[in-house]
Amino acid sequence: MGGCPLTAALAAIGGKWKLIIAYWLADSPKHFAALRRLMPGISQKVLTQQLRELMSDGLVHRQPQGATPAPVEYSLTDYGRSMLPLVEDVRLWGRAHMERLTFQPGGPTNDSASSG
Repeated sequence: MGGCPLTAALAAIGGKWKLIIAYWLADSPKHFAALRRLMPGISQKVLTQQLRELMSDGLVHRQPQGATPAPVEYSLTDYGRSMLPLVEDVRLWGRAHMERLTFQPGGPTNDSASSG
C-alpha cells in the first residue's frame, strides 16, 4: 500500500459510490435490492463490485438471511461505522459546494483552466 495514509484511505473509500453506500447503510442493514432502489444510477455489477471491495476492507458485513438462495443483508461493521463522521463531513461540504456553485455569478469557475 505504500506509506501515504491518504492513498490508503482513498483505496478503501474512494470512488463514486462507496461513501454513498456507507451513508445508506448508516441507519440500518439493507438488502441488495434496497440499495439499488436508493441509488438508481448504479448498475448491479458496480454495486456488487463496490460491496465486495468494502467487505474486503472490513467496512461492510454480508449476512445471508436463511437457506440458500437467501436474501442477503449488508451492514456496516464497527470499523465501517468509524468512517461515518467522514461521510457526514463530505455530505455537508457537498451541500455547501452545491450552494456556492448555484449562487456564483456565471456558474462554476475553473481556475485551473485559466491561461498564464
